[in-house]
Amino acid sequence: MGRSYFVEEAVGQYLSDLITTSKPFVTGLLVGQCSQQRDYVLLAVRTPPKEEESRSNSGYHSSLTNIDEEWMTAHASQVSRMLPGGLLVLGVFAVAVPELAKEIQTTLRKLVFSVEKAIARKRLWNLSEDDVSDRVALHLCTATKKFTCRTYDVQDPKSTAKPADWKYQNGLSTSWVSLECTVNANIHIPLPTTSASHDLEKNTRNGLTRWAKQIEEAVFLINSQVKEEDADLLEGQKKAGRGNMPSAIQILDVRIVTQLSQKPNSRSTATVQVCSGSINLKGALKCNAYIHNNKPKVKDAVKALKRDIINTFSDRCEILFEDLLMNEAAGKKSSEREYHTLPCRVFAPIAGSNVLFCDYKFGDETAREIQERFLEMLDQAVQTEDLCTAEEMNMVEVSPAKEFKDDEVKQKQLTKEMLLLKLHQNIGVVIAVAVAISAAVFSFNYFSD
Repeated sequence: MGRSYFVEEAVGQYLSDLITTSKPFVTGLLVGQCSQQRDYVLLAVRTPPKEEESRSNSGYHSSLTNIDEEWMTAHASQVSRMLPGGLLVLGVFAVAVPELAKEIQTTLRKLVFSVEKAIARKRLWNLSEDDVSDRVALHLCTATKKFTCRTYDVQDPKSTAKPADWKYQNGLSTSWVSLECTVNANIHIPLPTTSASHDLEKNTRNGLTRWAKQIEEAVFLINSQVKEEDADLLEGQKKAGRGNMPSAIQILDVRIVTQLSQKPNSRSTATVQVCSGSINLKGALKCNAYIHNNKPKVKDAVKALKRDIINTFSDRCEILFEDLLMNEAAGKKSSEREYHTLPCRVFAPIAGSNVLFCDYKFGDETAREIQERFLEMLDQAVQTEDLCTAEEMNMVEVSPAKEFKDDEVKQKQLTKEMLLLKLHQNIGVVIAVAVAISAAVFSFNYFSD
């Protein structure tokens, strides 16, 4: 038996509207949440047209050979940034004319694996054993309006298609659970002397990977309580009744306690590394995750929130580096300490769902620019009054080689002074021991006589 996909009715309407465009072929992404029992589809997003396609007023493929796989995977990477914890790109869809029905499944299979590979490349966390690795490929015929839903195991390159059920449901995310927390981060990343200036992003990623492990090992307090992993997340919570309004989504407050070590008998080691500079990442991160209301477990909710914490910090750094590359001259070097502000998170609702999606905004960007990105990436019109900017303070401090060398000289001087002090102390101990030995010998000789 294949997997079951419960789909928000607004997604069905969106796909139906794409049929009326009278275009031979349209591709897009499916966004939602995986669980062991079933998957949930909250959003369908068509692949945005390229700039030249927009000018020619086409924006749709005339045949399968015209599909730009790189463009579609780039879009998937951008969309994955805008997803809160618990949501992911579940797969791809295609709305096509009957003449393309024979070759459509081969194309969709290829796109499913390409999209997953592009998204997984940027992750700082690993899939767990209970993660669902099936991804969906949906084909909708423009003539019959019938759909074919199949899944592929993206962890198996030789995976073959499996049939899956596609069921529509109204108000799918009405009573989902929202987990919210604010994480204070202070990450120091050394820059080795052996790395070139263009390795700044690589070194930052390595530093964030080490920090991500601390988040993975942290203790999460849900409403100030520590709960067992396999416990029911909603145990003791009031369940939403059928008559409740869509705004009655349950919100759980989460606090994080980081640990020095998970294993009591584990040993820690220190590494000495010669560095030419450093990066300090400081700030408060507004994090949010959603979990379905079908008997969710604590471990699933905590995992969703952990991944949102790690993803949002990594995405902000990546966006900052992209902005620096676009706005600064190539090869420009500064001998002064640099300060940069990470983009803050902006949340907004989408039609047909209670889940808030997000984008990232620099201080000089306007609400209009955020609205344009929601429209381009998610094909969703967002009102200005619906944009909610998280109150955050984030900063990146880059210490250049010169300043770091000055610090290194000071450190060496301090180390030298400490050594001299210890040497003096040791000399005093040696003299005291010598005097004591001499006195003992003298006393022995005296009584011997």
